[in-house]
Amino acid sequence: MNELFLGFLIISISFIGLAIGLIFRSQPIKGSCGGMANLEEGSECKICGRTDPNTCNN
Repeated sequence: MNELFLGFLIISISFIGLAIGLIFRSQPIKGSCGGMANLEEGSECKICGRTDPNTCNN
């Protein structure tokens, strides 16, 4: 039972650390494909439908 609790605690601390790092970095999450930065002129994002990559930088 202690091993299960310890494993859960380690994973929880890891996720909290990732979340804090993401909050302090203040940048949108970017995928491995480059996200909005790699869109061709006039094409739209498959997730949000936006066509202007600058709107995702706010």
